[in-house]
Amino acid sequence: MSEETLIGHISHYFGKIQVAAIELADGDLSVGDTIRIVGHTSDFTQTIDSMQIDRVDVAHAEKGKSIGIRTTEHARVGDKVYKVVG
Repeated sequence: MSEETLIGHISHYFGKIQVAAIELADGDLSVGDTIRIVGHTSDFTQTIDSMQIDRVDVAHAEKGKSIGIRTTEHARVGDKVYKVVG
């Protein structure tokens, strides 16, 4: 059974390049982690292949950071981001 913890929300989405900006309000995130993005019309799970802070590749980001990730599906501003554990 997987457990999901709310860690942040989508603050911006760049549709042409399928990149979402995520504000990490709680918890941290690392490359290799699995996240679930849930919103009014969004609901998908994906693994973090890479992420960036200010256009620089990073392997880990802490609470309070704003990160960019490439998404496998369309995300929307305000969508909630959950970290999937287990």
